[in-house]
Amino acid sequence: MKDYNLNNISKYRGELMGFAIIIVMLFHVSLSKTSPWFGLRRMGNLGVDIFFFLSGIGLWYSWAKQQDFKRFYLNRALRIYPAWLVIAGYYYVSNFRVGHPTYALPFGGTGNAVADSWIDLAGDVLINWDFWLYDELTFWYVPATMMMYLFAPLYMQLLRKDRTFMWLTVLPLMWCIIMMYVVPVHKAVGHIEIFWSRIPIFMLGINCAEAIRQKETMKGHAWWMIVGFFALSLWACVWLEQFRHGRFPLYTERMLYIVLAITTILIMAEVFSRVPERLQKVVNKPIAWVGGISLEVYLLHTKFVLLPLERMHLGYRPTFALLLVISLPIAWIISKICGMVIKRIRI
Repeated sequence: MKDYNLNNISKYRGELMGFAIIIVMLFHVSLSKTSPWFGLRRMGNLGVDIFFFLSGIGLWYSWAKQQDFKRFYLNRALRIYPAWLVIAGYYYVSNFRVGHPTYALPFGGTGNAVADSWIDLAGDVLINWDFWLYDELTFWYVPATMMMYLFAPLYMQLLRKDRTFMWLTVLPLMWCIIMMYVVPVHKAVGHIEIFWSRIPIFMLGINCAEAIRQKETMKGHAWWMIVGFFALSLWACVWLEQFRHGRFPLYTERMLYIVLAITTILIMAEVFSRVPERLQKVVNKPIAWVGGISLEVYLLHTKFVLLPLERMHLGYRPTFALLLVISLPIAWIISKICGMVIKRIRI
């Protein structure tokens, strides 16, 4: 094997994001637990970890250009909020009922059902606060990402001063164990395990970004290790899901995801780099195009497309095919509209 240029991860970031959202969609389509493919299908949520790792890399690139907190947060908000308000905002407003908040408000609310319902709606539309309060998983990836964006500049500033701070990644790994098994902590914040267990892969993306930006290379003989770790972590995760699904704390498997996500990214970037130039228009570019609208696809596909499709009981593969065919053009249109709005705001 030839030496590996780490910059391939950045060069093929669009393709990697497209690959990630496709396997997330595969994960969301229902499949019977009795299917021999159930464990592999469950591994589709690995796409979320791939997104967090790539997000960390993207943030480092952005921060390296200009260390401006105000501009950084504005750019992140402009990237997420237009699509969020169009799709998630519509979802919450369309399901809104005056006098019926979706969940009990913290601290007992105001005591007025009408006022509480409007407060609950505002909290959901702005930050999906039901996720933070009660682990309501509709669109959970977006509020989790926004929370990580809040602390990312501080962490990146520490790294710029001293690379020793990259070892802070150990802290969220330790926190996951504390969160799961220390009872008072678990009762307080254990309901958002899905968020805590994704912080390490996000920080690792930031940690690796400078090596990727500097186009450092990895010796070809390291491939045996990458492929070996990939195969071992994939086998372990598929086995756990196929035979032990629902019988182990999820955070334990998410620790395996860290290894699986990084090795998957390395392997898939190499695969995309080896696609012959004559085939890139029919392989790389379509997948990269999907990656460019991945946020819109994520927000759109489960509640607005998949839900009605699964009521038709078409089977796994036809449902997935229709999910792609319907979701992608709608997501592209929304992306274009949001792009025009963002352009006007920036002007």
